[in-house]
Amino acid sequence: MFLNHRDAPPLLGHADVPARVTESYILTGYRFPTYTLRQCLLSAFRPTNETGNFWTHFLPVFVFAYHLVEVFWWDGAPPPGAPFFYPLWNYVLGVLFLLAASSLAHLLNSMSLVVREVCFFVDYGTISAYTVGSSLAYYYYIHPRAGVLGTGQGWAANGSSTEPPPPPPSLLAPYGFPDAGALFETFYVPSSCVVAIICILSCCNTRQRWRRHRYLIRTLVFLLPFLVSSTPIFYRLLTRSPYPPASASFASSASMAGYFCRHCLWLVVSAVFNISKVPERLAPGRFDVWGHSHQWFHCCTFLSILDEFHMIKAEVRAVLLRPMLALPEEAAAAALTALPGPTAPATYGVMLLLQATIAAIIGWFSWHAERIYGAERDQLARQGPKGHKCH
Repeated sequence: MFLNHRDAPPLLGHADVPARVTESYILTGYRFPTYTLRQCLLSAFRPTNETGNFWTHFLPVFVFAYHLVEVFWWDGAPPPGAPFFYPLWNYVLGVLFLLAASSLAHLLNSMSLVVREVCFFVDYGTISAYTVGSSLAYYYYIHPRAGVLGTGQGWAANGSSTEPPPPPPSLLAPYGFPDAGALFETFYVPSSCVVAIICILSCCNTRQRWRRHRYLIRTLVFLLPFLVSSTPIFYRLLTRSPYPPASASFASSASMAGYFCRHCLWLVVSAVFNISKVPERLAPGRFDVWGHSHQWFHCCTFLSILDEFHMIKAEVRAVLLRPMLALPEEAAAAALTALPGPTAPATYGVMLLLQATIAAIIGWFSWHAERIYGAERDQLARQGPKGHKCH
């Protein structure tokens, strides 16, 4: 599987590289941080301690794409470019950018100490953007009023009565908050964006301070966007389904709880791997190339994303099984009381604005990284591995 390249720099032990690039309990398989771009790309086929980290998020790109294609072949599905699919595309792009940025960060981080920092800043940025993509999908497909019409048309087509059931009551209504639904619809997506910005700021800071507890902080900081983004799911799980029990939409939506529980389970397992550093903690040096905790962390996070995607797909199908879609132009024409349909500014516009903010944050931290590690980077480039003093 691995290619033998005569010009490939030798792989080193943890005492032969700068302390900045070492990982706890990983003793061998290090690349000295002076690789060229070509050498980095070819190292994907060498037994380095980053090889598995690359492949465990690069191959899932194709697995995810495979599960995406079927959505557009469903009966009654609008064209892929229709407004109905705007939230789904934002979610899909968020996932693909996350997987691509993560795999490339592990592949290219040995070009220099500064490039290493920038790679992982971008990695954190795509994770933050992914959480907002999830929020957009949850809002437009899992929201209790997503695709629910305000008239009785079409309910009989799904085998139920001609009148839709009343919307589920607000969880906060008994406590004096009857307008909680309007409050949620106003602040849900903006709150997700604010939390995403907090996450990237916190994670980037762990690379320049808070180093001792960096894995714990990075893991816990993403608990906040999970709690905020999952609000529509918690609501749906605590109330009855907005779909008539005898309808095909209800049957499709019934799988949501199972997928969400599995999504949570994989997230918990991935967090355990990321914080505990098991199994390499138990046998330092034995899992340097294959089987160390970060590879298992990658596998578990992708499985959580895949279950989340299946959950979203089930809800998309539930909405599509309705005889009418609550798209913006239809809502205006029929005076529907359903949740307003997705628009380009409310989906792509939100994501572009968030990405611009994330890019500015990455630029700021990258500038600081250049000031901190620029001189050491230049010194390492001049000396090379042989001139580097062991630490």
